[in-house]
Amino acid sequence: MQEKGIDKIEEVVKDDIWGAIKDFLDLGFTFGNGENEIQITIGLLLLVVISFLIASFILKWIRVLFTRKMDTSDKSKFISVFKFIKYITYIVVVFAVLSTVGIDVTPFLAASAALLVGLGLALQELFQDVIAGIFIILDKSLLVGDIIEVDNKVGRIIDIKLRTTRAITRDDKIIIIPNHKFITESIYNYTQNHRTTREYVRVGVAYGSDTRKVERLLLQSIEEQKGILKSPKPFVLFEDFGDSALVFSVLFFISDSFSEPRIKSAVRFRIDELFRENGISIPFPQRDVHLFTNKLPKEESPSMGED
Repeated sequence: MQEKGIDKIEEVVKDDIWGAIKDFLDLGFTFGNGENEIQITIGLLLLVVISFLIASFILKWIRVLFTRKMDTSDKSKFISVFKFIKYITYIVVVFAVLSTVGIDVTPFLAASAALLVGLGLALQELFQDVIAGIFIILDKSLLVGDIIEVDNKVGRIIDIKLRTTRAITRDDKIIIIPNHKFITESIYNYTQNHRTTREYVRVGVAYGSDTRKVERLLLQSIEEQKGILKSPKPFVLFEDFGDSALVFSVLFFISDSFSEPRIKSAVRFRIDELFRENGISIPFPQRDVHLFTNKLPKEESPSMGED
């Protein structure tokens, strides 16, 4: 009796309950006839929805794992990237589900491949910028506040996005730099290793000047200048015996490379002032020209010729 009761319950579950669920999942509508028949059912739609949820969960877990060590500002920059990846994943999931239930997706794949090839060629540089932006954010090769030189322009980085980087120049103008430039070209980063940079001001003095006195005056010219560091200690180089002058350079360190032109200008004003006070002259380019003349022999007089 007990076995018959169990069999009857299994039969009821199998035929009635599961059968009703299966009939419900098979509800839908059909397109086409024969081999081209496409059947859309509730079960298919549920399978697509469940696949979307699973894909979303996996992508979210990957994003958390990928960005767990990043700053909040850097994490927000990857939102658009993962949204794009999510949409691509959804498309792949739809094709996979349709193929699983027996729908021929080959025509769709062929059309999509041709579309993606054209789109890839059109957006090639855009993808380069985005990939370069990801590398920049990950390896920290460029940070907000860094001072860089690109295309002979110096600027301070104010924002790093996935596609472009923005910098403000010394003229208070914004330059927008495509990120692929930082990967394909050589860029000067003045503050990559530390915030201090070494600068110099070159000047020439007249031959015959007291070179040790020139050295003292050059060091004196930067003693009270704002923005110049006391350590490392400034120093002077006697660079060369030039064509028209003795060439000196005073070298010093600053903590704000962005203000370099203003600091150098102040140093030059001070050098000119000290040189005037101490009788040191800055020569202008000059050349010595030597003229050599050959005296022609005197012509013989006519009388001497007659003799």
